Amino acid sequence: MAQKKSHEVDAWLARSRPEASIVLCYGPDRGLVSERAERFAKSTGLPLDDPFVVVKLDASTLEKDPGRLLDEAHAVAMFAAQRLIWIRGAGADRRLADDVKALIARPAADAVVLIEAGDLKKGAALRSVVEGGASSMALPCYADEGRDLDRLIDEELGNAGLSIGLDARRVLRDSLGGDRRATRSELHKLVLYMAGRTQIERSDVECTVSDVSASSVDEVIDAALAGDMPRADAALSRALSAQGATFQVLSALMRQVQALHLMRGAVDAGVSPGSVVASARPPIFFSRRQLIERALGSWPTSRSERTLTRLQALVLATRKRPELAAPAIRQAVLGITAESSAAARGR
Repeated sequence: MAQKKSHEVDAWLARSRPEASIVLCYGPDRGLVSERAERFAKSTGLPLDDPFVVVKLDASTLEKDPGRLLDEAHAVAMFAAQRLIWIRGAGADRRLADDVKALIARPAADAVVLIEAGDLKKGAALRSVVEGGASSMALPCYADEGRDLDRLIDEELGNAGLSIGLDARRVLRDSLGGDRRATRSELHKLVLYMAGRTQIERSDVECTVSDVSASSVDEVIDAALAGDMPRADAALSRALSAQGATFQVLSALMRQVQALHLMRGAVDAGVSPGSVVASARPPIFFSRRQLIERALGSWPTSRSERTLTRLQALVLATRKRPELAAPAIRQAVLGITAESSAAARGR
């Protein structure tokens, strides 16, 4: 079959000219999908900034214009020996899969087709068509973890002449993964911070890399989503003991419920939870991904709407009676925690 396992993709792309006229990069890690698509595009040797040689299309455009992919692929290349048709934003759309199937049956003589797609389950039409083609290749792009993440850290820090201690590496690894572009961005930020020094300590990571040191407010949110009542109660007590933290907890809780509401809408529209979490903006860091994916299963749209209404009323009430803010927020947080616990038991 015309596909590579996740750990084989980089070696295939490292060849001087990978042999395939149709390439599909897909998976929940959108940053890695884009990065690998760019690597393949560069491997063609074509001038990627020349619009007469490289045709960039959005998958939604092709859905509205049946046959355009075939027309573009079979058009005569007038300014180069070969053309690149670069499609972004593909999903589980049947029409694009049908056009790719037709193109595999009648290959273009001088065109290469490159497709970037989200998370495609096994058996999805587009993935199946590409995997079954003689001149096509499917490249899965999954979140960096384990050895892949260590390799990426070593690559970026090694290029900058930096070394890192075991404790600092552990904290750094726990904060990265899930989206390749976001991971590289955080590593570049750390490299810039280390200008003039060569040894990275834990404090350097905590000062620069986002979401590496969960505050007590973050712990409250995570414990509430997990349905962990003792942990939520203890974290909330710590958070409320800090000056000004009362409203920080409330605002953070509202932002999280709003985010779940938006993500659940995408899941209800047919996008896989893993893909939704991986492509969330702002990024959800690797250490929280499984928690948020599980939470999506217990936060239907009706629950998030009901909770947001309750929290908005709480904001108004606490502004009128600030002295009641702490007990009111405690009641809200522990109520959400109890609901999460009940939902988890019901699955």
